Amino acid sequence: MDALIKLIILTMLPAARFSTYIEQNQLFNTGDRVLAAVSGGMDSVLMVHLLKAAGCSFGIAHCNFQLRGADADADQQFCRQLAHNLGVEFHTINFDTTAYVREHKISVQMAARELRYQWFEQIRKQYNYATVALAHHQNDAIETILLNLIRGTGIAGLHGILPKNNQWVRPLLFLTRDEIASIITQNQLAYVEDSSNASTKYARNKLRHEVIPKLKELNPALEQTFERNLAHFRELELLLQQQVAQARKQLWVEHGKDIHISLQGIQQLYPQRLLLIELLKGYGFNDISVDDLIASLSKHSGRVFESATHLLVLDREKLILTPISNDEALQVSVSEQDEQVIYHGIIVKITHENAGADVQAGKHIAITDAELLIYPLTIRSWQQGDYFIPLGMNGHKKLSDFFVGQKVPLHQKTQIPVLINGNNEVIWIAGYRLDNRYKLTPQTKKVTIFELL
Repeated sequence: MDALIKLIILTMLPAARFSTYIEQNQLFNTGDRVLAAVSGGMDSVLMVHLLKAAGCSFGIAHCNFQLRGADADADQQFCRQLAHNLGVEFHTINFDTTAYVREHKISVQMAARELRYQWFEQIRKQYNYATVALAHHQNDAIETILLNLIRGTGIAGLHGILPKNNQWVRPLLFLTRDEIASIITQNQLAYVEDSSNASTKYARNKLRHEVIPKLKELNPALEQTFERNLAHFRELELLLQQQVAQARKQLWVEHGKDIHISLQGIQQLYPQRLLLIELLKGYGFNDISVDDLIASLSKHSGRVFESATHLLVLDREKLILTPISNDEALQVSVSEQDEQVIYHGIIVKITHENAGADVQAGKHIAITDAELLIYPLTIRSWQQGDYFIPLGMNGHKKLSDFFVGQKVPLHQKTQIPVLINGNNEVIWIAGYRLDNRYKLTPQTKKVTIFELL
């Protein structure tokens, strides 16, 4: 009798809407094997029940990040039992997330994201799943747009979360969080709740719990409004992509590895700034670079703009886009145990001493406060947007402006080693100037010395 009641309840699942959404967005084909990423929360639990109701072939994958002790282990066991109850394959893994955070110097959230996406893809290939299904819904898409707007975004950041992105599919984007909660309740589906979802120390949770409720006071139909907006933004992005493709076809002239771009054609672009940003972003140039370029179009022939991968030379009648050779883009990692490394044939000697050691700084020797160094360090060429605080100064200075002031020839700029800290701050422009933040102070106890040989 209980089984019959449960069967009747489960008929209340929106399986038809689910199947229609999959078909309309071509998420996967009938018969494809789908790997469902399941945390145990209500979103992913509903997703697997809908996959089952729709007759899809799927397995469940669950990550234990070992950040919440017994609660994380309980979530893992819940997902294992859920897979057993549904009669599907179960894949799980335990990550040492804390160690990954220390090793890669990134946030816990970013570490968890990298770990799970890498593992999902590994399992997908190993067990021949066609796609990985993620349980994002409409509210997740709204939060993503708001986060992108707060942090700064181009039009691509306004389309929110796409239903399909290569092998990643999101079959719940037709539902809101409230709809999911209602369906879960009506069908009496068990799920687990991650206590960290209630914390507002994360930006997304702060939006979810504090900002979006205020927006819904202004517009109770916020989800429906954003759903329409998302459709508009996606259409606008497609239109922009068509315009960019057309502009590239008209302007791009290939000369070996170089690309020549007509200045006359650039002057006729409209809207010029937007199209130039889209045309050049794939070569490492950002909106700041494009602003500088536009300001120079009519008066600075011979000027060169640089990204991490390309040079853009402003000639009389054209722009010349040329790749930086792999040798110029070389990066060398520096560990705390290294005594020397080699960059562009230059030996960089590294020693550690107590403060007060008899060592004199010079053009080819930098003496830094060892406690401020975050390993691994990196030695690389300068990149567009790099800045530092020259020794003895308080204000920031772009490396590009510093090189101009030092009258460094263009072909030499990419050969100059730049020592980068683990937090991405410039420590030393080797052979030129130390960053003021890493100088010795009366509080310095240990020093690390870098010497060019």
